[in-house]
Amino acid sequence: MNNINNRIVKKNNKIPLVLSLSKDSSTLIQTDVPLKDKNWFGTGGTARFYSEPTNETELQQATNFANANSLEIFVLGQGANILISDDGFDGLVICPKLNRISIISKDDDYSLVQAQAGVSFQSLINFCLENRLLGLEEFSGIPGTVGGAVYINIHYFEFLLSQFLESATVIEKSSGNILPVNNEWFDFGYNRSTLHSKKHYLVDAIFKVKNCSDIQAAYAKGRSDETIRHRLRRYPNLGTCGSFFRNFYEDEVTLEVQNKKIIFVAYYLDKLGIKGELQVGDAKVSYQHANMIVNLGNATSDDIFNLAKKIQELVKSKFGITPQPECQLVGFKDSL
Repeated sequence: MNNINNRIVKKNNKIPLVLSLSKDSSTLIQTDVPLKDKNWFGTGGTARFYSEPTNETELQQATNFANANSLEIFVLGQGANILISDDGFDGLVICPKLNRISIISKDDDYSLVQAQAGVSFQSLINFCLENRLLGLEEFSGIPGTVGGAVYINIHYFEFLLSQFLESATVIEKSSGNILPVNNEWFDFGYNRSTLHSKKHYLVDAIFKVKNCSDIQAAYAKGRSDETIRHRLRRYPNLGTCGSFFRNFYEDEVTLEVQNKKIIFVAYYLDKLGIKGELQVGDAKVSYQHANMIVNLGNATSDDIFNLAKKIQELVKSKFGITPQPECQLVGFKDSL
């Protein structure tokens, strides 16, 4: 790294940290940044350190800072699938602002589109449709960034994002090196990827999408708009993280209907009669969907956590199984 300016940061009566940044990036690492306004629940404390890198070099600098000072990293996108502790996060929160999208190759049938981690996934969908490229519109209306979408392998009905991802670039936490990886590297599964190990973070991803005509693109745009309208009418979209619990795996359940195991967590939650009823503080189970918790306005993260724990206890008591969170818990000492 050229033109290094070493400074000492001392916060919260903890051991001073050596902060190495290029002179024109002296504001890359901020301290004691509130996170309440950076997630959909609208709750949570502060980040001890916070960074919004806008390019690969700054992302490396932020990662190296955390690595050099033995800090845990949490990568924050649009904050749509997380619950941040009221105590905040005692590490470095990185919110990538890498926002480039480009078509990198095109043949008769398919194109490859590269999108950086900070790109809104809906922006990527819109870009594809504007350029007559089909496939990703199946995920219309799902909030989040490309980074978050790849991290959790977003899904909608029979579609998984992993079906479209060709390759990607990641940064290795331990070294700060930027590495090219292929689809198989991610070891994708339902709601999971290799990124869950927190040893690598996404820089960008390349998706294989299908070329189409103007008419096909217009039709897909209409479907995309209708999917978004449907989601907005059917599900709460403010003060929530979306689905709080993941669906069960088949080996976790025994209940069957017509010789098919019931893996959908909402089935069990609906049977409890908690929709629009169960509440802790200002956190309440949505009247629209039993697997969605909403902040009525003044909920704390503890309220939401304790409501989720109560839901788990009710399901365990009635069905003998415990739903596991799809929502990421950030900065909590206890787990659900």
